[in-house]
Amino acid sequence: MKRFLAILHARNLEFMRDRAALSWGLIFPTALMVGFALLFANGDQDLYKVAVFGEAEHPFFQSRYIQFIPVSDLDQAITKIERHQLDLLVAPEQKRYWVNSTSPAGYISENLLKASGGEVYTASQVSGKEIRYVDWLLPGVLGMNMMFSALFGIGFVIVRYRKNGVLKRLRGTPLSTTEFLMAQIFSRLLLIIAVSVIVYIICDLILDFSMYGSYLALLLVFIMGALALITLGLIIAARLKSDELAGGLANAISLPMMLLSGVWFSLEGSPSWIVSLSKLLPLTHVVDASRAIMLDGAGIIDISHHLLVLLLMMLMFLFIGVKMFRWE
Repeated sequence: MKRFLAILHARNLEFMRDRAALSWGLIFPTALMVGFALLFANGDQDLYKVAVFGEAEHPFFQSRYIQFIPVSDLDQAITKIERHQLDLLVAPEQKRYWVNSTSPAGYISENLLKASGGEVYTASQVSGKEIRYVDWLLPGVLGMNMMFSALFGIGFVIVRYRKNGVLKRLRGTPLSTTEFLMAQIFSRLLLIIAVSVIVYIICDLILDFSMYGSYLALLLVFIMGALALITLGLIIAARLKSDELAGGLANAISLPMMLLSGVWFSLEGSPSWIVSLSKLLPLTHVVDASRAIMLDGAGIIDISHHLLVLLLMMLMFLFIGVKMFRWE
């Protein structure tokens, strides 16, 4: 018991003396709760997203907990129904509605429309092949896995090297800073791409995903996205010596990206400032580009703006990371 208490006391002192990690442990959850409070400050939250094409004069449109989104392009709205970005599309003037039969939220929205009374609307099939939610979800899950592997992988490895004195020893060799960092970046890149390919193949064999675009274009997106996320992780590891603080910073970066990059749900109908904020996150461009390739058959030209943003982010993060990097 004495030995146990001695180690317990020593570890507690070590943590208490690491003021950066201690402060982050207090600041991060507080900031997270404040952020959620700001995002959901309007009280009751809408559960379903219903697009409305034309004037709406039906009892259904008085329903609570449904976000009614006016649309001006019917074809584009139908495509969003196919892609699970919207739950239901209603055209009151045509007395028609569109729903994806594989969407659980669409099923509930359709039944609410039928049960609300008023004029009877005719159901219309969405054009083209319906996209399952799991098809829509796969690009987000692959991107999220890349994000965690990049941020926590590159960050913790370099911080552990610094903490254990490995970087101090490497500094005494002819190895330059650029050579060391490039080796770390490309090692993590190879690992991320290999894991992503294996996960995709296994899931495709089991679930038979929809893939309308080019595998080469998808691989290019994964490479550019992985590099942007790895160099972002490099900034975390540039100077830190504390595993706790590195983990806190990695969580502070990864959680907003996971929530705001459309990994689990579409941001369709969200406030414009949230959509604008999401465009500043590398994971958003990875998910949007990969979904465009897999679900819409987009080519490299179609997703070139996403690739350009990821390239610029990668160069910016790399520059900052190299400038901030310290061996000790």
